[in-house]
Amino acid sequence: MSKHLFGLIATPYGAAANNRGENEGNITTLQKILWKGDVHTTVSAEAIRWALRYYWEKQGLDVNRRWNDETYDHEWRDQSWAPWTSKDETVRKQDTYIDDDVLGFMLAEAANTDGSDELDDLQKEKKRIDQELKSLSKDEANGERAKSLKQRSKELASAIKIRSEGTCDKRRGALEVTRAISLSPFVGDITFNAKSGTKTNTSLYGTEVHATRYQYGIALTPSSLRDRARAMRVVEAVINLREVGGNHSRFLFDFSPSSVILRWTDDFAPRMLYGFDMSEDGKVTMTQVLKKVKDGDINSKELFIGGEITESLNDEALRILEGACVCPGVKAAAQKLVERMGNDLALVGAGN
Repeated sequence: MSKHLFGLIATPYGAAANNRGENEGNITTLQKILWKGDVHTTVSAEAIRWALRYYWEKQGLDVNRRWNDETYDHEWRDQSWAPWTSKDETVRKQDTYIDDDVLGFMLAEAANTDGSDELDDLQKEKKRIDQELKSLSKDEANGERAKSLKQRSKELASAIKIRSEGTCDKRRGALEVTRAISLSPFVGDITFNAKSGTKTNTSLYGTEVHATRYQYGIALTPSSLRDRARAMRVVEAVINLREVGGNHSRFLFDFSPSSVILRWTDDFAPRMLYGFDMSEDGKVTMTQVLKKVKDGDINSKELFIGGEITESLNDEALRILEGACVCPGVKAAAQKLVERMGNDLALVGAGN
């Protein structure tokens, strides 16, 4: 039976701003959704995934999609994803990049309707080769010349299909990430600022600001990875995440976890996503998760809990969580989880 990793993460309390909302006049907005009847701010899963990849890159791991701080753009090492897409078994056995393995990839190319002369030339060549194959004698049909023609005809058929139908090379990401949602509603706070230098009609601008925490979840099945040990690198990256919200963000919001609930289980369903709440004084609580454990939907022995959330656990909560690994710090909880994962997966260390 496959093991599954699920995580529920809450960030520290901070002032969030400028995480890729659309501008409204001179106001830089936050992304928002309607959540439980109120307006909440949100950060996309794509932004979190970008930050995970950036962390691996800065840690010196081999990533396919590297960020260039000079050009503010990505650079690819292998945009053909040869170990995944090649029909050559030798190539398919080559090492893969951690971001391709964990986060997946997709490159879609539309059919080539322009420059049809190239397509016509390919079709004409294939027709000529097919006609030549038909004209071969029975003895010639088994010769080297026939084999060469058949191979060329096959290559041309593939090229024609690509140009006439388009292609889509893709791998579904093994790691799933939810959208991060604020733990408190957005009340519309705006700060006003002024650009330096010569003043124009755009020198004065406003920025929406939200003092809150965010929560988000992850899901990963290590057996879906080419290198299962990379699951440990996922835990490491989540625990040590820094800013999330875009490479151009001017406002630092710490996305390293202040509270985590990690679950290592045979259960296929997470059952605890968005299970955090926040009290009026900004403290994180886990009432929903406790109820799932009490009701028997989640086995407490599968849980690794760490960070500020442990301060909210009274005696009754600790009785419900009997058998769970409860640690004051998030790093300690993550380390205990990694040790359990390593034992269950028969792995030593983390994958590159």
